[in-house]
Amino acid sequence: MSELLRKWHEPGPDGLVHRVTPADAGWVHVGFELYRLEPGQSLTRSTGEREACLVLIGGRADVSAGGQSWQGIGERAGPFEDESPYAVYVPFHDAWKVTATSSLELAVCTAPGGGDHGARLITPSDVAFSSRGTGSNVRHVRDILPEGKPAHSLLVVEVVTPGGNWSSYPPHKHDVDDPPGETLLEETYYHRLNPSHGFALQRVYTDDRSLDVAMAVEDGDVTLVPKGYHPCAAAHGYDLYYLNVMAGPKRSWHFNTEPAHRWLLRR
Repeated sequence: MSELLRKWHEPGPDGLVHRVTPADAGWVHVGFELYRLEPGQSLTRSTGEREACLVLIGGRADVSAGGQSWQGIGERAGPFEDESPYAVYVPFHDAWKVTATSSLELAVCTAPGGGDHGARLITPSDVAFSSRGTGSNVRHVRDILPEGKPAHSLLVVEVVTPGGNWSSYPPHKHDVDDPPGETLLEETYYHRLNPSHGFALQRVYTDDRSLDVAMAVEDGDVTLVPKGYHPCAAAHGYDLYYLNVMAGPKRSWHFNTEPAHRWLLRR
């Protein structure tokens, strides 16, 4: 199994399913955790030197951070419902608490913090929706924490790709710190499939093929993109959801499409 693929497993006593840290990923910026909480179960954490974006992928919760509290947030049961998520931004040197009021799927996205950003609620109406691509390259995008909204390092977005379609395609990369042409951003993908017994494929590869990994992704898996191109394909009959967390030395998303496939952009 590739070291870039983290397989889903049953939640631990505190609900933890996945934990990706910069140290174990071998990079600098992105951290990601995924929890499955039962009603009444709580998590309390301090951000330390990192900022966080708490994404309610499905379910409801009471959330507090930065001296504020939000009761019973979360309107969708899961990521394939036709609505955007609730999320909470928490700055560095702060603390947060989440208490599930229903079965809850919670993503904790982190990166180095800084600045004077305050804790805030991100509602579904704050999340911009768009559809990208044509034909079998159509996918549906919800920008939870884009670069135009306050944060120090984090970029967070979720995408639903219909079964049989491609996503993160034509293949692109963002592993060179050379703005405005390209920015260096580490990235994680948290994948869900509908129906859940389906699969998708993701390839991560560099121009010189020193890294070239193809992964079969199942429901609940996480993939890591330390560098290189990283297209996905959803198997026919199975819609693919993924939550992306990106961060790097500059909070800006500029990517470079693989030269061999740039002709697709002109179609």
